[in-house]
Amino acid sequence: MKGIEGDPQNPLDGRAGFGRRCFIAGALSLAAMPAVAAANSSEKRVLRFGLTPVFLSNDLEVLDELKRYLNNSTGHEIQLITQRTYQEVTALLVAGNLEAAWICGYPYRKFQDELTLVATPSWRGRPLYQSYLIVAADRGASSLEDCRGDIHAFSDPDSNSGYLVTKAYLARRRSSEETFFRKTFFTYGHRNVIRAVASGLANSGSVDGYVWEVMKGIEPNLVSQTKVLVKSEWYGFPPIAAPAKLKGAPAFELLRSAFLRMGSHPVGQSLLGRLQLDGFVNAPSSAFDGIAANIDLVRRLG
Repeated sequence: MKGIEGDPQNPLDGRAGFGRRCFIAGALSLAAMPAVAAANSSEKRVLRFGLTPVFLSNDLEVLDELKRYLNNSTGHEIQLITQRTYQEVTALLVAGNLEAAWICGYPYRKFQDELTLVATPSWRGRPLYQSYLIVAADRGASSLEDCRGDIHAFSDPDSNSGYLVTKAYLARRRSSEETFFRKTFFTYGHRNVIRAVASGLANSGSVDGYVWEVMKGIEPNLVSQTKVLVKSEWYGFPPIAAPAKLKGAPAFELLRSAFLRMGSHPVGQSLLGRLQLDGFVNAPSSAFDGIAANIDLVRRLG
């Protein structure tokens, strides 16, 4: 939803049609956006929004555009808080030190009593995505079983697509990453998983299918060095979540409204274009039931 500096290798950089010219034009259009919070609050406050570098990283223009959009849409000052891992951001969120954060469905379901959904991204028409298990493009493998004994790259220990899905897959077979793979390591970035497999640092990897697909269009020379060996079932897309105690509060409603109507504003459209998302929707918590089932499976068998 992983310092933050310009990176030409970023899979979330702007695609064609959403380059610097569009960014500047979108930023200028912010002046025309109404500050909806004016009618809801007479005092401006800081709203803290968390981002994990695992998901949304190394793109100053994306981060700046997100902040500008939320500032103007909510009428409040937005403070973007980034951390290295999902665990760090989730800890801040559960403790109430953030008004909202873009996290993964895995920590959302682990802390479902403490968290509530704000909005969920829609990608290719649905608020869903898959986990991909990838290997080198020229490898003669046909199933996960062929990856036994591999050096395997995971993304983050609190990532659904970059860890939990593969862990649950192995648990169903009464195995684990320790016994199935020769060695595993965390890259703390989905695109870093792709790089590890493409370079031969890892023989296989578990990666967010959305990120792999985005990178396929932006960095075809890199992604073409890998191939998808296994696609998972569909899971709830990494959502925007807030502390449960904030549900219905003015800050919660302002952020929720800002994300749900992002596609109706030029700057929001530009941002969605950069992220290659359709928009944000009200997805039910049941969209994350598959993740909850995997959590339970791993607890029982993992």
